[in-house]
Amino acid sequence: MKRAKKKLLKPRNPLATAPLLAKGGAHQLRGKKASRARQRAAMLKETEREAK
Repeated sequence: MKRAKKKLLKPRNPLATAPLLAKGGAHQLRGKKASRARQRAAMLKETEREAK
């Protein structure tokens, strides 16, 4: 029985990795609801610290 040929992986272009890395960073939602959720989470975290 014949075996399936394994396809070799193509190496990544080293010149393109810097632009790909520059695209990264913090991905945050900028909506009103998201900002309020962040504020509430920060407030809850702060009150939890004070309670300890």
